[in-house]
Amino acid sequence: MNEARRSEITGPAIPVRGNDIDTDRIIPARYLKCVVFEGLGGHVFADDRAQLRERGQTHPFDDPRFAAARILLVGKNFGCGSSREHAPQAIMRWGRGIHAIVGESFAEIFAGNCLALGIPCPTAGADDLSSMTAMIERQPATELRLDLESMTLSGGGRSIDLVMPPGPRSQLLAGTWDSTAELLAGREAIAATAARLPYVHDWRTVSRVDAGRVP
Repeated sequence: MNEARRSEITGPAIPVRGNDIDTDRIIPARYLKCVVFEGLGGHVFADDRAQLRERGQTHPFDDPRFAAARILLVGKNFGCGSSREHAPQAIMRWGRGIHAIVGESFAEIFAGNCLALGIPCPTAGADDLSSMTAMIERQPATELRLDLESMTLSGGGRSIDLVMPPGPRSQLLAGTWDSTAELLAGREAIAATAARLPYVHDWRTVSRVDAGRVP
């Protein structure tokens, strides 16, 4: 069984309303000094959360009702701005771990960084997403089911259609989104090819005849 496959994600959700939420808001620049990504989850939306606390309000990521969330619901152009990979790394490490993000649209590089971590970023229509977000705000314990086979997000007696580019979707379903794992899986073939390449061995171990056959 391929444990890297991502066909279904289930769990409660956490909604973050607003459009054009950039990566500097997701994880402020002062946290980019870290050598490893561990611990970043505690600082996700750090400045937004602090500003709301100063006003006597509560950010969803500080709201205990959403502490068990596995799916993040967002708006339009989520993850815009800097291309920092720390943003999805921080989201993935918050709480019990966010395993999928559903939004109206995503910044292209952010979505690519999420794919590299195995985090699906499907999109939904504005009205459908707003309706699902409102339901989660009223009923935070609602269990949602994101199905990449049927491309639906369902829960609480309702279901909305999702959209995702075929390439990333097929990688998630097949479990081939992890480029490092794919490289390691092919290490024997890579080693065999490298052994035939004259420039790998300073042109000393491959004959002229063999060199003509190098792919």
